[in-house]
Amino acid sequence: MDVILLERVEKLGNIGDVVNVKPGFARNFLLPRHKALRASEANRKRFEANRATIEADNAHKRELAIEDSANIDGKTIILIRQASNTGQLYGSVATRDLADALSADGAKVLRSQVILERPIKSLGMHTVKVSLHPEVSVDIKVNIARSPEEAELQAKGVDVTADMFERDDAGFTEAYDPNAEPGTIATDEPVAEAAPTDAEDENA
Repeated sequence: MDVILLERVEKLGNIGDVVNVKPGFARNFLLPRHKALRASEANRKRFEANRATIEADNAHKRELAIEDSANIDGKTIILIRQASNTGQLYGSVATRDLADALSADGAKVLRSQVILERPIKSLGMHTVKVSLHPEVSVDIKVNIARSPEEAELQAKGVDVTADMFERDDAGFTEAYDPNAEPGTIATDEPVAEAAPTDAEDENA
């Protein structure tokens, strides 16, 4: 299906470009979000008649996005989540969680502007792209930890999951006694000699 782009679309083209896309992509994404028009003759004339207005409106929105990006670019948000000892989250962090966290921090970000290929499912530092405008994108850092203390360590570059395993390995060593019989428990205490029985006393 041929469509006329009303804004820049990554990997497709810029305003005014006529591009061929899959019908499903056009119907489910481009057309309902007003990113494009069907490339009919009537729509071509309509676009050309309004091209100057469309481009001016886009330029204004781009300038606003650039201003907003100054408060977001490079920002780090901390999310405290429960996770297993291997660092896997009980659940996941999705675009809604990140948009809510940014909004709570005073940033103007919509859920649709947070770009995640897939939900985040592990502890650690993650880089996430935020697209404030088709021509304005910034990166934020997402610090996902089980506690504020862990978040602080991760911010310093510490791999808390690996560090935890090292502590576990160092915290337990099994005592080894080469003379112990199978099934006995190793001990540092000397073995007390058995008291003589009455029969042993009479034979003495």
